[in-house]
Amino acid sequence: MDRRKFLLSSLALSITPYAMKVNALQNIVSQWGNTPAMPVLFLGHGSPMNAIELNEFSRGWQQIGKSLPVPNAILCVSAHWETRGTFVTAMEKPRTIHDFGGFPRALFDVQYPAPGSPELALETSNIITQTEVGLDENWGLDHGAWSVIKHLYPKADIPVIQLSLDYGKSPREHYALAAELAALRKKGVLIIGSGNIVHNLRIIDWKKPGTGYDWAVETDAKMRQWISEGNHQALIDYKKAGMAFEQSVPTPEHYLPLLYTLGLQGKNEAVSFFNTKTIMGSISMTSVKIG
Repeated sequence: MDRRKFLLSSLALSITPYAMKVNALQNIVSQWGNTPAMPVLFLGHGSPMNAIELNEFSRGWQQIGKSLPVPNAILCVSAHWETRGTFVTAMEKPRTIHDFGGFPRALFDVQYPAPGSPELALETSNIITQTEVGLDENWGLDHGAWSVIKHLYPKADIPVIQLSLDYGKSPREHYALAAELAALRKKGVLIIGSGNIVHNLRIIDWKKPGTGYDWAVETDAKMRQWISEGNHQALIDYKKAGMAFEQSVPTPEHYLPLLYTLGLQGKNEAVSFFNTKTIMGSISMTSVKIG
């Protein structure tokens, strides 16, 4: 055998196992078949303590979970996974990440052992065309994901993957990227954005546990109005909306998951709200359901 043939045959042997694995993963997703479009959620997650407390917000998540069709898998965009570039978790058993401090031991003891879905991760990386999507084996499920999903699906029996937030992308780019995920809805994938519409931790007022500053209440109401009207352009251009919005969204990471939810809204698709409350002065728990 000449050298060229030897190199080609060696290359084929090295690629074959990978190609077989890729085909097998893609076949698993194709076996899910087509479904009616799954709803899309934005969940205002608030304090990590909501993961272990039974309160008006966790009850709201539980109620919405009971109203949803059982998904084949979940894709979550959390405020708490920011990266340079776009990544999707691709491990079979994602770890439960306790990415916070200063809370009771009981919260750190929580485990949410939902399986991952390497096949969905691969499918997600394939359908996104505007940017490269890396397959991540290190992250897991951060509290922006597991603290709310555990109330929707307490048995932890639905596969969950996370899609990261590329901090180099503009709000418009995040919104456009979200639209590329639409096909997953018809594969029985529940897509969740997890953050907060109003989120300014620097000026939380512990004396206002159940109310918000006037500017926070104003921003939350205006955003709900724009969402109801389908005025996504205004929501993408939130930085142009004035001082109240500047105070409500001082950094973008908790707001951007909302744009992923909105980017998946179909024409004339119904939208509803729950957990509509501003707390601690500067946190909005407002959550959104599309579909």
